[in-house]
Amino acid sequence: MADPKAAYAPPPPLSGGQLVMGTLVLSLATFMNVLDSSIANVSIPAIAGDFGVSPNQGTWVITSFAVSNAISVPLTGWLTQRFGMVRLFTLSIALFVLASLLCGLAPNLGMLILFRVIQGLVAGPMIPLSQALLLQSYPKAKAGTALAMWSMTTLVAPVMGPLLGGWITDNMTWPWIFYINVPVGLFAAVITWNIYRERDTPTRKLPIDSIGLASLVIWVGALQIMLDKGKELDWFASPEIVILGLVALIGFVFFLIWELNEDHPVVDLHLFTRRNFWVGTVALSLGYGTFFGNVVLLPLWLQQYMGYTATWAGIIMAPVGLMAILLSPLVGKTTQKIDPRLYATIAFSTFAIVLWMRSSFNTNADVATLMIPTLVQGIAMAFFFIPLVTLTLSGLSPERIPAASGLSNFARITAGAFGTSIATTLWENRAAEHHAQLVESINNASIPATQALNQLSGLGLSHEQSLGYLNRLVDQQAFMLSANDIFAASAALFVGLIVIIWFAKPVHGGAVDAGGAH
Repeated sequence: MADPKAAYAPPPPLSGGQLVMGTLVLSLATFMNVLDSSIANVSIPAIAGDFGVSPNQGTWVITSFAVSNAISVPLTGWLTQRFGMVRLFTLSIALFVLASLLCGLAPNLGMLILFRVIQGLVAGPMIPLSQALLLQSYPKAKAGTALAMWSMTTLVAPVMGPLLGGWITDNMTWPWIFYINVPVGLFAAVITWNIYRERDTPTRKLPIDSIGLASLVIWVGALQIMLDKGKELDWFASPEIVILGLVALIGFVFFLIWELNEDHPVVDLHLFTRRNFWVGTVALSLGYGTFFGNVVLLPLWLQQYMGYTATWAGIIMAPVGLMAILLSPLVGKTTQKIDPRLYATIAFSTFAIVLWMRSSFNTNADVATLMIPTLVQGIAMAFFFIPLVTLTLSGLSPERIPAASGLSNFARITAGAFGTSIATTLWENRAAEHHAQLVESINNASIPATQALNQLSGLGLSHEQSLGYLNRLVDQQAFMLSANDIFAASAALFVGLIVIIWFAKPVHGGAVDAGGAH
């Protein structure tokens, strides 16, 4: 029997109105997907308050989506061959819409997390397939333009997410951050099917590595639950955390052994034998995990301890898109000529500067002080994704690029989820240490403390109320100092990534076949 892939000829590029509408709906689908990874960030306090849980537990809404999304991304290649690119993409959008509706209707945190897991699972194929369909829609000579337009949506969405999420949370109710996906998704699904249904790829039955997939779900899931619940259960003093840690470790070791010896692995780990792949994937994952952890931390700090509304927390985060949108087309056009290691160095250096600036924030910081680092961060984002993806996929044959793209995206998205859990856990732990140090100076022998208590007493507050007010001030300072510690440590990590990136071999002429870059 002939291989159906051998007889398959890619359809001709689109033109005219079909090209415009195709680009629009593919970008909308990508936008909707990426938006959902960040739109909940500023809404966490509102969601946690509605369900009567701590904001730390509320971050599970973010990490549950990220982990399930990461697990489903490596399956894109297998699912595409089984169902066809267009059919799978349209079905993913439709199921994403349904999951979004269920998220908005969730009656408690447990059900919301379950629906977010489902939403993340069905979202997995959407981003790589939207990129592949977009490349298929344009002539090969304009592949760079297509990718630049595609990357714009992935840069704008994380910016719009906090802004839109904040406005919806303050002016409507948080379920609307999920309901807005319904009309957008239905429009994208209908138009995509109308334009692309005659351009679907051939299908064939393939074996699936079910044991590898199950072990992947087990070890990633156990590790994420351990990170999410560790603070609540006092880490390894809890038998539950010890068991989760052992399951994650044993599952990971089994997964490595199985995948390295499987004929049709769900994840092709042999890719890590290529120097540029492992260097690029490590740099991309650690960089993204650190970046995303800080993206979640900043609005939490602003809302809980600086008195900002969700809308204003979103506004503080919004300027990141300005420089990213302006510079991304330039980076896309010149990556063919400039060493991507140099561009990645610019990204990591800028991230380090931004986080160093944030490490000097205090409780008197005004809006301008808070927004300037966010504006500068846009430069780092423009130089981050395109050069690192180019480096990671360099030198690979077209048939290996889907597997490599899936694996590097899996590592990046998983690192983002882990980064969120680690950043929020460290923030609370360091704040507890700073709180203990600060209250040591509040005693009967402390003149400033005595004066403050007397002033509060003069305002009509009881002794207990005065102590409660002082404790709130100490909390505010402790969480600010803790955030500063994390910003400083993150800056140091980005400096370390500059060293790692230069272990890669130089890349000449871009080195990625656009036709396979999905």
